[in-house]
Amino acid sequence: MRYLTKSFLLLITFSITAKTYAQGNFEKLGTQAWMKGDYKTAVVQLEKADDKDPNNSSVLKMLGYSYFQCGDFENAIEVYTRLITLKPNDYSAFYYRGKARLNVANTPKEALNQMRENFYTSAIKDFTKALEINGEEDIQILQNRGVAYKDYGIFKSYKIKKNVEKNACVAVFNSSIADFQKILTMQPLRKDIISLIEYVKAQITSLK
Repeated sequence: MRYLTKSFLLLITFSITAKTYAQGNFEKLGTQAWMKGDYKTAVVQLEKADDKDPNNSSVLKMLGYSYFQCGDFENAIEVYTRLITLKPNDYSAFYYRGKARLNVANTPKEALNQMRENFYTSAIKDFTKALEINGEEDIQILQNRGVAYKDYGIFKSYKIKKNVEKNACVAVFNSSIADFQKILTMQPLRKDIISLIEYVKAQITSLK
């Protein structure tokens, strides 16, 4: 009986060890691929690691970024949403989820066409949250939010039927200009930002 008990315990120990090793190996292989910029391979390995341990924030962070780099924005959004649940103060998770949502809004699948406005507004909220966590001086996040406002304004401009809709559209464009102007206070020689401001102002003029 003692022999059977010991054998059973050894079997359980071996099983747990093998499972832990496999889980760690998937993460290790995924990390190696991720660091090399081989995001397709990283996705394959990190998905396996995620299956074994769905609450591993390190795996989720790399997997979300790998999905993003592979252009799989819907899966990137799902993974970053899970990461935010685990680490609600991770500004980069909000930032990349915002970028993924903006990409979906700008290149929507036919099935998602009716949800474009929601993707735009959600992207803007994500960038705003990222700025709230990391500081209003983060130029990269500011620029992405400014672009999101710009793209959202253009989207809204196609749907204008009433004066109130026009005013709402102008307000969105003005928010874009405000973000770009904040960048110019820190980097006044940014010609690309100056061009973006001129472009958005031209969009406002075209509404009149």
